[in-house]
Amino acid sequence: MYERFNNRIEDNFLMTKEVVVTRRGQTTIPTEVRRKLGIEEGSKLRVEVEGNRVIFSKVQSLFDLAGTSELSREEAFKRLDKMREED
Repeated sequence: MYERFNNRIEDNFLMTKEVVVTRRGQTTIPTEVRRKLGIEEGSKLRVEVEGNRVIFSKVQSLFDLAGTSELSREEAFKRLDKMREED
């Protein structure tokens, strides 16, 4: 398997892995890539085609964004519950 790692500024990195596509169009994302990007079972990915490239990007969920706000987790959930009640 071909591997190349180039460390650039902080988390801006390049990781190249070669994978195989099955008859059913499936492939496996290498463990190292899944760990680096926090991709777990049930994670959603966006698929884009750019020229002859297929680009998979992790779609951030609310749980991925937890901790990026000044609100505590509990306060954030209280606000979400309140917004749901208003609908």
